[in-house]
Amino acid sequence: MIVSCGEALIDFVPREGDELTYAPCTGGSSYNLAIAVSRLGAEAGFFGKISSDFFGNLLFNRLLAERVDTSLICRSDRLTTLAFVGIEQGKEPRYAFYTHDSADRHLLDVPASFSDEVECLEFGSISLLLEPGARTIRNLIRREVGRRALSYDPNIRSMMVSDVEAFRRETEELATLATIVKVSGADLDWLYPGRNREDSARAWLAAGAGIVVVTRGKNGAVLLTPGFRVESGEYPVEVIDTVGAGDSFHGALLVRLSQLGRLSMRCGEVLTRAEALDALKFAIKASSLNCARRGADPPTMDDMAQAE
Repeated sequence: MIVSCGEALIDFVPREGDELTYAPCTGGSSYNLAIAVSRLGAEAGFFGKISSDFFGNLLFNRLLAERVDTSLICRSDRLTTLAFVGIEQGKEPRYAFYTHDSADRHLLDVPASFSDEVECLEFGSISLLLEPGARTIRNLIRREVGRRALSYDPNIRSMMVSDVEAFRRETEELATLATIVKVSGADLDWLYPGRNREDSARAWLAAGAGIVVVTRGKNGAVLLTPGFRVESGEYPVEVIDTVGAGDSFHGALLVRLSQLGRLSMRCGEVLTRAEALDALKFAIKASSLNCARRGADPPTMDDMAQAE
């Protein structure tokens, strides 16, 4: 099982029309990833705190409908985090978050242990910026080092970062604890202005990360291990928007590594060049198919097969 740890929120996405209106959609980076994993046929679980308000019920019930394990979810009387999404053709989506005293940021309790069936814990995004829950997740990840694979996507929302230097140090620590780091080129540019992206990825590898995957939008992605580098270009589609693309990529990458028998703490040591390229192409394809739809809408395995 692949368990994602983090935020569950409502994205208000703009709708086409003469007047600007927004439609509420379930979302959150780790939440989207859990759905992506399940749709691709792997066992998925979600660990987090979800409100018991109207929006929280939407979030919880969607996970049930998508066959995501909900046994690790805590419910709360606090309100659901809200995010308004700004979409412009050819640009990265912009977000405005409303998180004051919300349910998911008050994740305080963690399981005493996870089942051996949990191959991987995934974490990242705004859940690591919202205290006190951020501290809970960071401590959980430190505890789980050496017990199972850990996969990290910083998924940076710069408007929420108040202390860039402190955030950079924390990102570097978490990256070096992780078995797998999936990071966008844009996030590396923000973290290390003027520095070559692959140099930044290699620095994380040298400090302890198992593998680092850098996504490059329409230019595909590159995967680096301590021993080799592979890259793959885009899977061409007509792009509707890019909301949820990174989460679909990350989920698909973890699923394919699991299918190959490489989703383990030793991934960076045992993964072959051919397997790395296979996983990279699979993840790029899943991300591209998500972009061919509106909003975060990860593909199923049937979608992947039909798109051959």
